[in-house]
Amino acid sequence: MKKVVLAFSGGLDTSFCAVYLREELGYDVISVTVDTGGFTKEGLIEIEKRAKSLGVTKHHTIDGTRFVYDRFISYIIKGNSLRGNVYPLSVGAERVAQAIEVTKVAKKERADAVAHGSTGAGNDQIRFDVAFSVLAPDKELVTPIRDLGLSREEETGWLREKGFDVQAEVKDYSINEGLWGITIGGKQTHDSWDFPPDKVFKHTKSVESVDLPQREVVLSFKEGLPVEIDGERLSGVDAVKKLNSTVGSYGIGRGVHVGDTILGIKGRIVFEAPGPIILIAAHRELEKLVLSKQQRFWKDHLGQVYGDMLHEGLYFDPVMRDIEAMIDSSQQVVTGRVRVRLSPGNFIVTGTESSYSLMKSDLATYGEVQKLWDGRDAEGFSRIYGIPAKLYGMVHKDRWL
Repeated sequence: MKKVVLAFSGGLDTSFCAVYLREELGYDVISVTVDTGGFTKEGLIEIEKRAKSLGVTKHHTIDGTRFVYDRFISYIIKGNSLRGNVYPLSVGAERVAQAIEVTKVAKKERADAVAHGSTGAGNDQIRFDVAFSVLAPDKELVTPIRDLGLSREEETGWLREKGFDVQAEVKDYSINEGLWGITIGGKQTHDSWDFPPDKVFKHTKSVESVDLPQREVVLSFKEGLPVEIDGERLSGVDAVKKLNSTVGSYGIGRGVHVGDTILGIKGRIVFEAPGPIILIAAHRELEKLVLSKQQRFWKDHLGQVYGDMLHEGLYFDPVMRDIEAMIDSSQQVVTGRVRVRLSPGNFIVTGTESSYSLMKSDLATYGEVQKLWDGRDAEGFSRIYGIPAKLYGMVHKDRWL
């Protein structure tokens, strides 16, 4: 019998796939759950039980949290990468990591095919498809949800007809949770004016329920990545986890992202990412202190390009390695401390310091005094600096008045 390795989350879509691949397509199904930081130990045990109850022949649970942080999240932080200036790319990187791990299992098990449970309308199908085409070109790709074009209600009905239970909340929402945040799709997210209820959020309190005083958190960075919180030495993974808990308790981290999907339609998700939002904001402010104007301009530009390509399933394009090299080079001096003040529902970066600071108050203070030039230098600079606009004004005399 042919073998297929299925990327399995335990949710509605992959549960449907596990049964359909076995009963309708005749595969021996091997399920793989890659934990990218969103599951508890108990949760992973339940997912394995779920997989086996659906009839898979073998189940693999893989801890991919450190891999995702080292390979992907680290560059999202260093690149200040936010999709649409708000969304910290909580899913795109995870899909690439999951595809890598599923391919490893497929090769080890000598499987004939790989499978995913993405629909034909979203970005995940592209991410998985491209990754598998690069990593496993010799394997057949099977995509039941996309091929059948079923709605979540139809999937639920089919599974129940086959004798499998589906939780009601699973039917309403597609929720993806990982170290780098939670994304929520379904129901209210399909209406650009609507918003899901509080019950769908996990890491963030509603602002109305927060009863905490203001507090400050001090983040320490070394070469662009977090290494300490309030003086406590932490791994990058643990720093994100701690911030998710601390910042989320202040009702900070929820957001809405409307953007252009890979396929060209508008897509909308709700997300909660308290740790990522704070880390990127703090990192950006530290960069403003230590990088030159041109360094920041080009690094921010390439960081955005990098984030967009990662989000759009183009991680394996060789230009991504070139961009990573530039980002890494820029981060050699992004070392220092950032102070962040948390208030219910809001935060502000209140201070930055670094031994690489380019803010030299002993030489010049903005709007006050300076030692690097005198008044005559400034007058001459202003005269020359305005020449292009002056020439234009001489030709277009009535343009401005």
